[in-house]
Amino acid sequence: MKLLNVDVVLNRKEDVQQTESEDGILKELDDKTTSYAILSHRWGTEVTYKEMIGLMKMEEQKRDEVRKRDGYQKIIECCEQAKKDGYKWLWIDACCIDKRSSAELSEAINAMYRWYENAQVCYAYLNDVDESVFPTERDLSKFDQSNGWPEWFTRGWTLQELIAPKQVEFFSKDWVLIGNKQRLAPTLEDITRIPCDVLTNGLAGKRLSVAQIMSWAARRVTTREEDRAYSLMGLFGVHMPMLYGEGKNAFRRLQLKIIKATGDHSIFAW
Repeated sequence: MKLLNVDVVLNRKEDVQQTESEDGILKELDDKTTSYAILSHRWGTEVTYKEMIGLMKMEEQKRDEVRKRDGYQKIIECCEQAKKDGYKWLWIDACCIDKRSSAELSEAINAMYRWYENAQVCYAYLNDVDESVFPTERDLSKFDQSNGWPEWFTRGWTLQELIAPKQVEFFSKDWVLIGNKQRLAPTLEDITRIPCDVLTNGLAGKRLSVAQIMSWAARRVTTREEDRAYSLMGLFGVHMPMLYGEGKNAFRRLQLKIIKATGDHSIFAW
């Protein structure tokens, strides 16, 4: 996996003359042997891989535009939190995957569950939470577009990003720590219907039906139709190539993979 060098990102925040290479800002490392933090978030105006490695070589006007994006500020804040916590390396999906390469994108999506699982800590950024406390009751007036809870809980990809990491820390819009997965497990169970035992200890060793796991994803949405299937692969330990443009066929392929791997036909009850 390609990881951001936290120190390089923060050092170049002010040094517009710096012209580091791709190897300086991002480095290919082994997720099994590297200590790193990882981000889980709702996408907005993000910074791409190409923009991240080429920022210092841009014309000043374009560079300023990138730096003003919410996505760039999110990268900086996340790096500052990682540095504060003692991590040199950080993974953020928006800028650590070169999506111009279909092979790299497919490899990343197939490995993503493992990357979140192997991270020392996952920062879950709730960009629509203004208060310095985690919301413990449904609030339809504040979160009217996401069933009364922060939007992060309605997205397809964040399901595995909640379950896979051993440690998940939740941050508000202003990057105030508002809780972690262990302490918030009862509230998280109310929101997601995922049992506390799964939230605190993961899926390993659990005798859960395919239908039960699928039910956790029932009300979640993804921007691309295919991602409804791709975002679930890691939860079932299956792999398949990415074929964006296949539409609903992605979910049919996922069903076949799961049945072949588990023999559990409860998937058809979901």
